[in-house]
Amino acid sequence: MTATDVTAAAPVTPAAARLLHARGEIERIDRELIGLIAERVRIAREVGVAKTELGIPTLDPAREAAVVRRAGELARELGLGDEDVRYIFWHLIGLSRRAQMEVG
Repeated sequence: MTATDVTAAAPVTPAAARLLHARGEIERIDRELIGLIAERVRIAREVGVAKTELGIPTLDPAREAAVVRRAGELARELGLGDEDVRYIFWHLIGLSRRAQMEVG
């Protein structure tokens, strides 16, 4: 059943209503996640400015690894696969690193 099938179906069954509701919630969460990513990148730019002013390198492999380890630990605490979360965090760190380099 596709989204079109669910929205075009009449009457809407309880299962179809749950599906529509769940998809709406996922879309809401996705918007929040993207907003949080944007906020993280904005703050990373501030970090880049501070690092430049302090004369320290943008790249900090030890700090990056610690952030990823912490994310993995938090994922395990919440019953998520830590490998998947660590993968996502390496990408977030890449975004942040590029943002820091823009200002550095």
